[in-house]
Amino acid sequence: MNYKHLQYFWAVARLGGVVKASEHLHVTPQTVSGQVQLLEDAIGRPLFRKKGRKLELTETGELVYSYARDIFHLGSELEEVLRQPRGSQRPVELRVGIVDAVPKLVAGRLMAPAMTGAQAFRVICREGKIESLLADLSVHRLDLVLSDRPLPPALSVNAYTHRLGGSQVGFYAAPALARELAKPFPALLDGAPLLSPGSESAMGLRLNQWLGKHKLRPRVVGEFDDSAMVKALGMQGLGVFIAPRVLDESVRRQYNAVFLGEAADLVEEFHVITVERRITHPGVVAITEAAREGLFSDLRR
Repeated sequence: MNYKHLQYFWAVARLGGVVKASEHLHVTPQTVSGQVQLLEDAIGRPLFRKKGRKLELTETGELVYSYARDIFHLGSELEEVLRQPRGSQRPVELRVGIVDAVPKLVAGRLMAPAMTGAQAFRVICREGKIESLLADLSVHRLDLVLSDRPLPPALSVNAYTHRLGGSQVGFYAAPALARELAKPFPALLDGAPLLSPGSESAMGLRLNQWLGKHKLRPRVVGEFDDSAMVKALGMQGLGVFIAPRVLDESVRRQYNAVFLGEAADLVEEFHVITVERRITHPGVVAITEAAREGLFSDLRR
């Protein structure tokens, strides 16, 4: 395989088009297109398909891109190692997949001990859907996946779930919206604008069940897989949003949010998924201990 052709393909896929790739590589768009065509000819399958005015990866393109990403990432690492003075110790990497529904504040609190402990790791995070992250875990591109649900039984992945803990869920709103919701909790949610987690996420499913159980019908103004997006919109007063109570102080301070009430029977769960039945990787051990002895133990007390 000609790695120059692969590099041009990787640039197009990563930057989103031939023109942007040509600007990044300081060559003409025709050169970029020609190199990608040569790679497709060598592979014998198309790597891109046209969707309107944009290019999107084919199934083969997705596969080639995943390998190209690793190849050029390793090349960048090699350059970095060679620039370091002789004898200096390069930090060990911890490759973490974070399911997009996991609150960023929780993920940040869990990652910190692995980056600051006695053996500080260079943490590399990838965010996405649980299916794609588990696929990377199965071929050892990731050391662990931080998830809001256990390993789905429908996925044939040889991995194991390790529960970190759970937290009751709180409802929050920007001050102006909170003043408009004059009823007691949880009745104030009936008819209120709600920024909901994605309906296919573990928390989205639990929230819908909880609302039905309590006969509450909020006005869902949006569903979002990205928990940070929910809080950013909630901060603007566009709707009520939820967050784990274990993050109560941070949510109030960072998002200037007012606590409306706690759903004691609605719990958000957090898990680590690894290929190890018994956790031995020191980075994963640091994360699990931080969760069980710190973050979630504070809530239990």
